[in-house]
Amino acid sequence: MKNRSTNEIYVIGEIGQNHNGSVDLAKVLIDMIARKIEEDDFGLVLKGMNAVKLTKRDLNEELSPSEMNRPYDSPNSFGKTYGEHREVLELSDEQHFEIYKHAKSYNLDFVETLCAKGCLSMLKLFTPDHLKVASRDLTNLPLLSALAETKIPIIISTGMADKNDLDDALDVITSYHDDITILHCVSEYPTHPAHVNYNTIPYLLENYGNYTIGYSDHTVGISAPVIAAAMGAKVIEKHITLDRRMKGSDQAGSLGPDGVNRMIRDIRLLEMGFGKKELFMEEGVTGTKEKLERSVAAKRELKVGEIIGEEDLFLMSPGNGFRWRERDKVLGKKVIKDIPTGEIITEKSLTNL
Repeated sequence: MKNRSTNEIYVIGEIGQNHNGSVDLAKVLIDMIARKIEEDDFGLVLKGMNAVKLTKRDLNEELSPSEMNRPYDSPNSFGKTYGEHREVLELSDEQHFEIYKHAKSYNLDFVETLCAKGCLSMLKLFTPDHLKVASRDLTNLPLLSALAETKIPIIISTGMADKNDLDDALDVITSYHDDITILHCVSEYPTHPAHVNYNTIPYLLENYGNYTIGYSDHTVGISAPVIAAAMGAKVIEKHITLDRRMKGSDQAGSLGPDGVNRMIRDIRLLEMGFGKKELFMEEGVTGTKEKLERSVAAKRELKVGEIIGEEDLFLMSPGNGFRWRERDKVLGKKVIKDIPTGEIITEKSLTNL
């Protein structure tokens, strides 16, 4: 995503663990995000998401043995212990490769969050378009070094970071390359509206503008990603699911099919609306302007031979006559054709003295 100057917002659909251990479910989610969006009011067909993201963990480098063996009694549990739960949700390198190929059949980019050095074994099978560093691993500098050494473009999230953490991470990555995307993020699930802090986006643009700046969203709904894009985020990441009622701790905070459709629609329409930094009238406004704008009109009935004074004028629609700032073209002129009260004054009704 280096040097992205286009208005197009790069949207990542994060599957994360919402595949629930099923390759087929992951493929259906990709089918969902790859579809084009129809906008009925203007007959537009809008591009879907740009990329899909999966997460790969190495359970040998995930949690301490005591935590992995801890009983996990939850409605969202897929195993009796947390370790068993994680094993069910973990896909193999080969399964990730199968999902990667499915995404590529739609020309989608593929993003992998790798949570440990051991996960780099995946790169023997395929090369993701981007590697993602989860918020929790921004301070995992040995992992950052290993990921950056691959020279694959890197996306980092700041959900658990302060400026020092971010600067340390950038120092490590830039010793290998500078194709870096920084996502403003709040690691609160779901994120309280008062904690979103949209103003971090212009802060990052001002202080880290040599990198691509984006937003990874954990709020409820679709407004936050659209607002972030309007504030300058060039990348948006959002969790996706087939059904927010499905089993899984991330499902309820994700977007279902309708939410994906509405978010992408609003982001793509936003892209179209950026325009240019100047004040001008769009060509499509001409008809409305003529219908609704005001023109100089006769405040009373004006008879042939009368000389027009400012007290004889006021403004009425439509806007196909003289504007008020052009009234000097009317003042002091002789009426050569009767003008009824309220009618627009035109050149055909006047003559010079």
